[in-house]
Amino acid sequence: MKKKTLGILTVLLLLILSACSSKEENNADADVEVYPLEVDLTVTEKVEVGDTVQMEAIVTYGDEKVADADEVVYEIWEEGKKDESYKIEATNEKDGSYTAETSFDHDGLFHVQVHVTAKQLHTMPVKEVTVGNGGHYENSGEEHDHGHAEGFSMHFNELDGVTTGEEIDLTTHIQMEEKPMENLNVRYEIWNDAEENGKHEWADASESSAGEYKASYQFDQAGTYKVQIHVKDDEDLHEHETVTIEVTE
Repeated sequence: MKKKTLGILTVLLLLILSACSSKEENNADADVEVYPLEVDLTVTEKVEVGDTVQMEAIVTYGDEKVADADEVVYEIWEEGKKDESYKIEATNEKDGSYTAETSFDHDGLFHVQVHVTAKQLHTMPVKEVTVGNGGHYENSGEEHDHGHAEGFSMHFNELDGVTTGEEIDLTTHIQMEEKPMENLNVRYEIWNDAEENGKHEWADASESSAGEYKASYQFDQAGTYKVQIHVKDDEDLHEHETVTIEVTE
């Protein structure tokens, strides 16, 4: 009888200790403060043809400067030519700042957008650079950033080395005025122009974190695919952008 009673007391004690431990862990999680990822982007805003454009992004999380960001990449394109953008990996200065430089060989208006991933967050502020006389662009106000609403931006995570039969994640970060846009309806429309039937498939995305929309997809055949990202909210927002993915056997 004593052994039975002792066994019951032991089990009860273990349950109590387990509950206390779980409560302490939950309290610890509740005490962790979540801050926005802030990026102060500065660029040389006015240069002559051939001059060096200095780019610097200072990354902070709360009061802490982030010296170990997962990725910092500068994307640069001329007004109306977002599809022809190029990217430059930033140099980590180990003090929370990430730098790079570039130059331009003709007059024009150029956009510099820095893509920063850190603390499981993503942000992508953008600045403009005027080169020489700034160039002339017909209907530039309508064509800017593919006709997106003012302050709206989206960034699709580029995919390299995609093969048939491999399940991949289609991921897009979406912001308004450099802040994550949440609770959106995001769908990926996928097709291959080379296919005779011209079949379009759809993949519905879920919000994996604030402003990040992800969907799993598998390509069954090799080829060059178009992926159009459709973005809607509960009001009148309707944006889209198309990217290209190369798939091999």
